[in-house]
Amino acid sequence: MIGFINGKIIGEDKVLEGSVLLVEDGRIVEIAPERGNLAGTELIDVSGAYIAPGFIDIHSDYCEQLIQPRATAIMDLDMAFAQVERILAAQGVTTVFHSLSLQNPTLQKVKEVRNLEFVAKIAEKIHKEQKDAGLIRHRLHLRIELDNPACCDTVAEWIDKGYIHEISFMDHTPGQGQYRNLEIYKKSTMAYMDMESDAVYDAWMEKQAAKPMISAKQMETLIIKAQELGIAAASHDDDTTEKIDFLKSMRVTISEFPITPEVAKRAAENGIYTVFGAPNVLLGGSHSGNLSAAEVVTQMVGGILCSDYYPAGLLYSVFILNRTHHMPLPACFALTSLNPAKALRIEKDYGSLAAGKKADFLIIKDGEPPCITEVYTDGRAVLRYRNR
Repeated sequence: MIGFINGKIIGEDKVLEGSVLLVEDGRIVEIAPERGNLAGTELIDVSGAYIAPGFIDIHSDYCEQLIQPRATAIMDLDMAFAQVERILAAQGVTTVFHSLSLQNPTLQKVKEVRNLEFVAKIAEKIHKEQKDAGLIRHRLHLRIELDNPACCDTVAEWIDKGYIHEISFMDHTPGQGQYRNLEIYKKSTMAYMDMESDAVYDAWMEKQAAKPMISAKQMETLIIKAQELGIAAASHDDDTTEKIDFLKSMRVTISEFPITPEVAKRAAENGIYTVFGAPNVLLGGSHSGNLSAAEVVTQMVGGILCSDYYPAGLLYSVFILNRTHHMPLPACFALTSLNPAKALRIEKDYGSLAAGKKADFLIIKDGEPPCITEVYTDGRAVLRYRNR
């Protein structure tokens, strides 16, 4: 048995000092008083650092950046995942839900990494990584564009194969959701799609207006199929309280990146978890001009922070919320650990430092900025930055 002493242990509702975290066979045995009988226990002194639960990143598309760093550069998948593991572990992520998109290639230019055939390769890789003892845990969060009805059979097949651990439905149709502001939509779309004139953009908008969509029945069928296997379903960029009510009726339990505080509040009132990007906290607001995550999560229950596109944001956002917005530290860490575990239905084994749970935890040296010095997954030290 190993005991971690002289630390500030982040509990579910308070910070514990003068206690020892006891770990054996990959699980937490208990949190006990340091003055108790520790005979025969290997003791590790963390020198006053925080001992915190590992981050569960519910929404991360960072692997795409390492697989396809440039438009014509596709890296070896095994090499890319080896680097993903090391980078995410260094940022405190012990479980990552890779957010892969299924886009409709007949409607727009799709990056190679988002083509169906390539997403299938990544899904198979993630499935394999689950069985191997790597640095962190890999899971698949499949993002389904509602204008891609042809993918429904594939999604159902992947659910049956055990590839998927979360599904979410996205609608990037202009004039609603993330792109309610058509000026912002036009600017970003013309840049991303390399459109050379307003005429090209106008033709694109006509195509958007006529595109086929996944029906409510198809959506519900996939949600029911997923939930029968314990897989959570999410929606993306919800922009009205009416949409939240609809999602509730469809058994959706997670709302990712709600557009306004009113929508986030309605989701919470309906027992729906809300997900915000940690970069939003760092930047003081959404890069798309939507709500400020810091203002919302400090006022509500059931919020979650994800890395989205910036893994380093998780650690720093936790301490910004504590130091700048005066949110209690256990509540801050719950945003990145316990709350995502509950939303994803894995809280029995993950999400907090409690007896019987998996020993996934971080040693964090307090400071400006705070620094992760050690990372443990299954009780194994997978990253260590300091000498003993």
